[in-house]
Amino acid sequence: MVKLIHTFADHSDDVNYCAFSSSCLATCSLDKTIRLYSLNNFTELPYSPLKGHTYAVHCCCFSPSGHILASCSTDGTTMLWNTHNGQMLAVLKQPRGSPVRVCRFSPDSAYLVSGAADGSVVLWNVQSLKLYRSGSVKDGSLVACAFSPNGNLFVTGSSCGDLTIWDDKMRCLYNEKGHDLGVTCCDFSSQAVSGGEQGSRYFRMASCGQDNQIKLWLISLADLLGCELKYECTLNGHSAPVLACAFSYDGQMLVSGSVDKSIIIHDTKTGSILHTLTQHTRYVTTCAFAPDIPLLATGSMDKTVNIWQFDPKQHFAGSGLEDEPKISTENWSEEEVSVWLCAQGLKDLVGIFKMNNIDGKELLSLTKHSLSNDLKIESLGLRSKVFRKIEELRSNMDSVSLGIPDEFLCPITRELMKEPVIAADGYSYEKEAMENWISKKRRSSPMTNLPLQSLILTPNRTLKMAINRWLESQQKYNETT
Repeated sequence: MVKLIHTFADHSDDVNYCAFSSSCLATCSLDKTIRLYSLNNFTELPYSPLKGHTYAVHCCCFSPSGHILASCSTDGTTMLWNTHNGQMLAVLKQPRGSPVRVCRFSPDSAYLVSGAADGSVVLWNVQSLKLYRSGSVKDGSLVACAFSPNGNLFVTGSSCGDLTIWDDKMRCLYNEKGHDLGVTCCDFSSQAVSGGEQGSRYFRMASCGQDNQIKLWLISLADLLGCELKYECTLNGHSAPVLACAFSYDGQMLVSGSVDKSIIIHDTKTGSILHTLTQHTRYVTTCAFAPDIPLLATGSMDKTVNIWQFDPKQHFAGSGLEDEPKISTENWSEEEVSVWLCAQGLKDLVGIFKMNNIDGKELLSLTKHSLSNDLKIESLGLRSKVFRKIEELRSNMDSVSLGIPDEFLCPITRELMKEPVIAADGYSYEKEAMENWISKKRRSSPMTNLPLQSLILTPNRTLKMAINRWLESQQKYNETT
């Protein structure tokens, strides 16, 4: 279930952006101010609003620790603020004084990127507050930016539609036309995904644009020197330009806001629409998920910011939230099967599946033989990929039917734990998942986003025994039924 729990109406002009830290929400507006609110009781902090910009504030973002807030403006500056007392820490002036449209911290807080209307991109050293490197895009204004989870690269989006990949030395690695009419926003999922014949690992990125579309892309984790964007699929649903998109902290959901005044929440695994929210009365300009609590913030040209709450124990089955009527895979329509194919990178097969009227029930009954003989999919590699994806759907349905206790699932992978370990934050995780988390230079808790006091992982033998007992009981139950 998704419900509206609070509305902020303190800005006197369009809301341009909103961002969460682990303890507060920041919003910025055409009214030249930045406002901060506590997530404990949704009250405005004593030192809010922050005033310093002389023109509209376009974007704001927290450092990963939440101690610093950055804001950027038409006045050609990016300002840094102390989030504990609202004190202005620095004013970073964009070269040539061009209006700054977007700013982003690197995952390790070492750098801050600012992008401007003249196409300039500046990488600032946060510690020294000095310009570290700079560059520019070929055409258009710089309007979007996102760092990869490991901080080795970042992507910028321009008003002419280009998506450009840069490394942390500001070398341009790749450039591609992403949206014909201009990019408006982009975001990385914090979770890596597998793909390809060799089981390669990728970053997943979303972009949206003036063409009414949201596109998902994959960026290889292997060789950054040969880095490129690999188109994955397009998520449809909006009837007008899409102005904002953001992944949930676990990467399972993608939210988008549009000129059509609606907010759409997609399941990133299937591409299905989970929910459509229509509370705003004007263009939706921004949306953001909280990092460690089930909240979503959306901002609009109606001068308001809405706070939406999810059921904290939500799970997905097909395309529904837990407290809503679930659409299980077997009940998918032909159109939902088409959306699922696109999300799996199998867009070329949509026509074949539609021609054969493949709905959810038919999809689950497909075999290697029927893929070859009935659907006439000639490529062995393609048939194997389709069948593997169908097997994953069946496996997910089996997991749902088993009703795995939530405490047995790793918070990072959402899969049953085999080697549970306790981290310094007191939560239990799958050992390999947590080791991967730490190896990517993350020093914060996946659950609270607070710094980990220690990187030591202690085997949780009690939990492992409980999981094993539960598995044995399930096996006995299956033997008697």
